[in-house]
Amino acid sequence: MALLAANITLAPAQEEKSSIPDFEEIAAQYEDNAAVDSLVADDIAQAEAIEAAEAAEEGESEGVYKSLKRKFIEGNAGFMSLVALALILGLAFCIERIIYLTLSEINSRRLLADIDEKVEAGDVEGAKDLCRETRGPVASICYQGLMRIGESIENIERSIQSYGQVQVANLEKGCSWITLFIAIAPSLGFLGTVIGMVMAFDQIQQAGDINPTIVADGMKVALITTIFGIIVALILQLFYNFILTKIEMLTAQMEDASVTLMDIIVKHKAPQQ
Repeated sequence: MALLAANITLAPAQEEKSSIPDFEEIAAQYEDNAAVDSLVADDIAQAEAIEAAEAAEEGESEGVYKSLKRKFIEGNAGFMSLVALALILGLAFCIERIIYLTLSEINSRRLLADIDEKVEAGDVEGAKDLCRETRGPVASICYQGLMRIGESIENIERSIQSYGQVQVANLEKGCSWITLFIAIAPSLGFLGTVIGMVMAFDQIQQAGDINPTIVADGMKVALITTIFGIIVALILQLFYNFILTKIEMLTAQMEDASVTLMDIIVKHKAPQQ
């Protein structure tokens, strides 16, 4: 009986001892879990870095187009469409003038040298045919002078000057429309700015309170239309200045050709007198 009682009393003590948690095992498990969490966090960070790099690459490739498209949609549709129309029409006139002026450019020195050879050889008709087959205002002026080679020097000079003014007017044809669109584009932008501010004040009046969100909506429309209007004007102004440079160059060629042609005609008429 005494041994049985001793066993009975010892059994609960052993059970209590076995129920005590092993802190070393818990610490080891905690360290393992912390290591796993660290690895998972590293993997997540790497994935986020890869996604950020891909997003940055996409932003570099399509950022400008998407940004302009988004801002265009955010602006007032009516005024943004008018600004876009001004850009399209202005570029159409610019491209037409650039093509016309580029086709009008020739080697004027070579043409005048060939005319001099033919006139000196007495082949005036051949010189006229050469001018007819050559494009551009310089050849047209030379042909106009050769058409009156039998008249007095004063008449020939007067005819060349008059026809030169006509050719300069042809070179400048359409430039007034380009300047019109250059002036219209920022004006439409400023008009959109005023209307956007009016919209903002109307929204404030309806809300009865000055809410930054309400004010920002109208001001955003106003500033976007202004920005696009100025951008359109700048683009058209660059093309317009390029066109003016070509016109000035062709005008200088016509003046030089007129003087050289008069010298050729005077040299041709001198032996006849």
